[in-house]
Amino acid sequence: MDIHKNARSCPASRQLLVRRVTVEGMPAAEAAGMAGMSRRRAVEWIGRYRRGDHELVDRSSRPHGSPRRTPPPVVERIIVLRRKRQTGLEIARQVGISPATVARILADAGLSRLHNLEPIEPVRRYEKERPGEMVHLDTKKLGRIGRIGHRITGDRRSRVRGIGWEFVHVAIDDYSRSSYVEVLPDERAPTTVGFLDRAVAWFAQKGVRVETLLTDNGGNYRSKVFAAACNAAAMRHRRTRPYRPRTNGKAERFIQTLLRDWAYKRPYTTSYQRTKRLETFVRYYNQQRPHASLNRHPPASRLPIVENNVLRNDT
Repeated sequence: MDIHKNARSCPASRQLLVRRVTVEGMPAAEAAGMAGMSRRRAVEWIGRYRRGDHELVDRSSRPHGSPRRTPPPVVERIIVLRRKRQTGLEIARQVGISPATVARILADAGLSRLHNLEPIEPVRRYEKERPGEMVHLDTKKLGRIGRIGHRITGDRRSRVRGIGWEFVHVAIDDYSRSSYVEVLPDERAPTTVGFLDRAVAWFAQKGVRVETLLTDNGGNYRSKVFAAACNAAAMRHRRTRPYRPRTNGKAERFIQTLLRDWAYKRPYTTSYQRTKRLETFVRYYNQQRPHASLNRHPPASRLPIVENNVLRNDT
């Protein structure tokens, strides 16, 4: 049974109250004071007990009747119209009730937003068969650091406005989860192409040839400069469907790990300090950090060339 957090009594204390009054003969006012409730409330519980209610539990506050409640056939029609992707205002005009009532009914039915009309797609997990078969690319915008931020202090009043942004570019191999990361000043096409060239070279040092790239539909990835770089390196370029970031889920998940375990894990006083720490974290992630999808092995264990470069006390 759910009891309000500020309730003065529970069924057990009410039973004690009733026993003190009906069995021990204690005055209702005195028993009410000992129970921490008003005399009026105590008399109500005693009256309910004498009328045969020996459980003394809270009753529902819902009224016995709701004459102004929207009839079930009208509610059903509203839901049918909504599933035809009509707006709340359109439905209200057709049904002849207020938009507020329509909004409340749709909220109760879980149909307030259009994306709720679509069936939930099952999770489709996949993994390529060899390193380099597909590499995921993505970017994440981070605010530059002028002082220790609100994510550490919890005080948003100390934010430094107008300091600008920097962009984390990531490339993660689908099969091994090995990742190459840089912090760059922007996410324009020439900058992205430069990052791509260095990422491809980094994977080549590990014995991996990048065959296919998967990106979202950002302007830097749709540019002619990026397409030319892919053609020059004989790499196929695939883009995710619009508004479906989960298609590039491995990059999205890796970015979440970066934010949690690198960008926001400790206080940094400058952006340079944060960027300098990135190299240490990515090296630890690739060479030592157990990965759940790799049977608790690090990503480097799936590369053709495994470096014997054990981290020291800088993790």
